[in-house]
Order: sequence, then C-alpha cells, then structure tokens
Amino acid sequence: MGNKQHIPVEVFPPGEFIRDELEARGWEQRDLAEIMGRPERVVSELVSGKRSLTAETAQQLGEAFGTSAQVWLNLEAAYQLHKLGKPDEAVSRRARLYTAAPIKDMVRRGWVVESDNVEVMESRVMRFFGVDSLDARPDFFSAAARKSTSYVDEFTPAQQAWLFRARQLAQTLKPSKFDARTFPSEVLGLRSLLANPDDVRQVPKALASLGVRCVVVEHLPETRIDGACFWLDQKSPVVALSVRFDRIDSFWFTLMHELGHVAAGDGRDKALRPDIDLVVDAEGAPKDEPLPPEELAANRFASSFLLPPDEFEGFIRRVKPLFSKQKIEGFAALHRVHPGLVVGQLQHRRLIPFANLRASLVKVRSTLLETVLYDGWGMTPPVA
Repeated sequence: MGNKQHIPVEVFPPGEFIRDELEARGWEQRDLAEIMGRPERVVSELVSGKRSLTAETAQQLGEAFGTSAQVWLNLEAAYQLHKLGKPDEAVSRRARLYTAAPIKDMVRRGWVVESDNVEVMESRVMRFFGVDSLDARPDFFSAAARKSTSYVDEFTPAQQAWLFRARQLAQTLKPSKFDARTFPSEVLGLRSLLANPDDVRQVPKALASLGVRCVVVEHLPETRIDGACFWLDQKSPVVALSVRFDRIDSFWFTLMHELGHVAAGDGRDKALRPDIDLVVDAEGAPKDEPLPPEELAANRFASSFLLPPDEFEGFIRRVKPLFSKQKIEGFAALHRVHPGLVVGQLQHRRLIPFANLRASLVKVRSTLLETVLYDGWGMTPPVA
C-alpha cells in the first residue's frame, strides 16, 4: 500500500486492506505476526475482521507497511461507523431541542410533559413558545411592542422560558380596567401596606383593582431574573416577580420598580428587558454598571415610594455612620414603613454592611403566595 491512501467505493473492514498488503509483499500472516511481535492468532483475527484495531495495533501496522498509524485508525473508524448504519436523527433533534429550551427544568416544573418520542417533545415545546418551528423566533410581545426584533434572542433559553410562563399565568387573570391617566397617583395607595409584612398578601388584589396583573414565577437556575414588566396589549400591563430573594426590602423594591415601568408606560410601545440582578449581584453588592434611562427612572420611582427622599437623606446626614437598630426603627415608625425597608436601602447604598441588621429583613414570600397566582415551589397551576 505504501503511502497511497485507499478511497473505497464500499466500506470494508481493515482486515481486507491488511490482506491486500500481505499479498503485495508475498507475506504470510505468520510473517506479519513476527514483524509486529504479536501472536499469529491476533493477526488472523485482524484479517478476518473479528478483532478491532487499537491505537497500538494501528501504529504497528503503519510501521510494518510504511504508512501512518492514522491511515489504519481512519479505516477502522469508517468501518465501525458503517456498521452502525444510518445516523440516528433523533440524537441531533434532541440536541437541537435542548439548545432551544431548558428541557429538564421545564419538565421538572411541569411546563411540558416529558416523552421519549423526540417529535412529541418538539411539538410540546413549540406549543409552549407558540411557534411552528424550533427555528422560529418566539413571539412574546404584543404587536405594538415588537420594535426591537432582537429582544428575545438576547436572553438565554431559560430566561425566555421564564418570561413565557409568566405570560401564560397572566393571561388567565381578569383584573379591573387599567387607566394610564390615574394609575401613577392611585398606585401610591399601596404605601399603606408597607409597615406590616402580613399586608403583602393584599398586594395582588390591590393591583388587580388598578388593572395590573401580578404573577410570581420561581426563577429557573442561572436566570437571575428578579422581575419583569410587559403588556399583553396596550391596556393590559403585567408585573411578574420571581421573589428569588425572600426579604421584605427586595420584594417591595422590585415590585415598585416594575410598577414604575407601568406608570411610565415602559414596554407598551417598545420591548422592555426583564430586570436581571435588579437590586444586588450574586455577592450581595449593588450593581455598578450604567443603566438605561428607563431603569434609572424606575429605580427612583421605587426608592421614592418606599422612603421620602428628602427625609431619608436628612436621616442619613444626622445619623451616619452610627445606624443603630433603635434609630432605624424610629425613622421607620415615623414614616409608617417596616424597618427592613430602611435597612435594605442603607445596605444598597453601602452605608451599612450587608451582614448587619439582617433580622429586620423578614421573609414575605410565603405570605404573598397565599393570594397571588404563582408557579414554583412545588406548585404548577394549569393554564389553558
């Protein structure tokens, strides 16, 4: 065979080529066995195709016949692939499916029913996203908010899935009529709920009376979504929360940030990004990167709602750096808010360490879940 490479019309086992080389040289199998230092039985099994080529054997054959070991490894690989027959299309389809969506998480959460049939799984995932093909871009927003054609593609499949699940839940709710003119003033009525953590259970009903759908979807691994504001149509705003940080300050700040978007009409005429790592990052430190104008405005709306800005700045000037529990509770009582909201703002501004006064950051998730439509924590509500 020399350095000449075989390009066979049909795929044969490497043993056929070994036989050709032996005939070309006038060698017997026992001669090759002696050259390679291997038992004659091994060579016989190689020639008959009963033994597969190893890397060591390929190297010895290359030395014996004056070729590279790669030639023989390629022949072996081609033959083994040929024996497998036609490639299993289901494998590539499953790979494509797992790339398009967080399948295991969606099955675990009950968003799609698992099936061993890849075609069935494709159909269920496409139905979840409302598309006719896995190559199609999911059509998340209402017609008026589709100006940003790359919006959905900017997010991971898990983040997309979270958003679609939130929309599914929101579509089942029937709130009162939304009035964009009166909403900015009417939403301030929620301030009466800031002092008592148990009053969190009143939030969904209060928002529904203002025409805002409120849903909670437990976050999927690595999504880091805290909340989102989107619109089912021009008059149907939705606030979706993950409550991934179960603390009163995070809940109220995230909620009011999203309601700030609603008050400003953000997301109604142009696609609005969901809020990822809204308040703190994974290490508990506030985010430092520049924010878009609408996000800065929503942050100001939330901060001003929770604590009167001038009074809070005055409190900081008077007390800094000795923010004692007693002084914080006194300021909170004066403004009829829970002390945890003051602590959260001070932590976010890095005026006190994140480890300080954590007892004030009470949990509110379980209370909220008593009255809100939610998905997660063992609950998968059916949707049409």
